[in-house]
Amino acid sequence: MKRTRKPLTRIQREAKGKPCMVRVPGCDGGGDTTVLAHYRLSGLCGTGMKPPDIIGAWCCDPCHSKIDQRAKSDFSRDELRLWFAEGVFRTQAALIATGLLKVV
Repeated sequence: MKRTRKPLTRIQREAKGKPCMVRVPGCDGGGDTTVLAHYRLSGLCGTGMKPPDIIGAWCCDPCHSKIDQRAKSDFSRDELRLWFAEGVFRTQAALIATGLLKVV
């Protein structure tokens, strides 16, 4: 059975070409490899479920690989989660500045 992907949301599409907001040491700066990486919070989402786009960061492939533990890293889980959370805040600020995220 062939799986179909959901179309990208506007916030996910916006990530393409943007600078990486996570900035783990070794970051490539973003650009072509940047995607919206969703920050997973326990209790907010289950297996196979992603949190809302508002809880995501523009993230380059090297940073995303370290955060998801697809790539070896000398950093602690706590360090990676802190950098990721800071990236979420930077991304939210950028989305507010561009008008894609409204603060009520």
